[in-house]
Amino acid sequence: MADAQFDVGSRLRQVRSQAGWSQRQLAERAGVPSSQISTIEQNKSSPSVASLRKILNGIPLTMAEFFEPDQTPTDSVFHSPADLVDLTSRLTQHAPGASGDRTLTLRQVGNARAHNLQILQERYEPGADTGVDMLEHASHEGGIVLSGEIELTVGEQVRVLKPGDAYLFDSSLPHRFRNTGSEPAEIVSACTPPYL
Repeated sequence: MADAQFDVGSRLRQVRSQAGWSQRQLAERAGVPSSQISTIEQNKSSPSVASLRKILNGIPLTMAEFFEPDQTPTDSVFHSPADLVDLTSRLTQHAPGASGDRTLTLRQVGNARAHNLQILQERYEPGADTGVDMLEHASHEGGIVLSGEIELTVGEQVRVLKPGDAYLFDSSLPHRFRNTGSEPAEIVSACTPPYL
């Protein structure tokens, strides 16, 4: 369940300080402008999934560890919906001047790092987007669209996927997911090694 009180800026400041780095040092490690770290820590802007992942790569820290620092990994084989780790719903995903919910929710099954496999339940509200900055990471990923429509860009290829459509690609290619439709889109995906 999403925690509306989660303070992304304070959490980023906390993990940066624990590492003993200045904003500039983290920015250099992550390959982002130091002003981006500053505006996030001051809660003047909310990072996209792609931007936050890029910053966390500089620490290194997974999104599960960022949002659920006190969670104790279990070796459980079975997972109820309440057990899934919420990776994103606490990020504000509203576009400036836009109305409506642009939430992107990614929920992870179990301890991805321990299994070297990340399985996600993904939900994109209309207008939700992983971010203008394309995702790129040393993995492979695939998924199946369960409902709605999702525009997937991989390198120079762009396609709108509908229920039953699937994808599989080398994640080192720049990629982006956007719900350009009017209904929520739901996907089940897998990535190895884990990225988020």
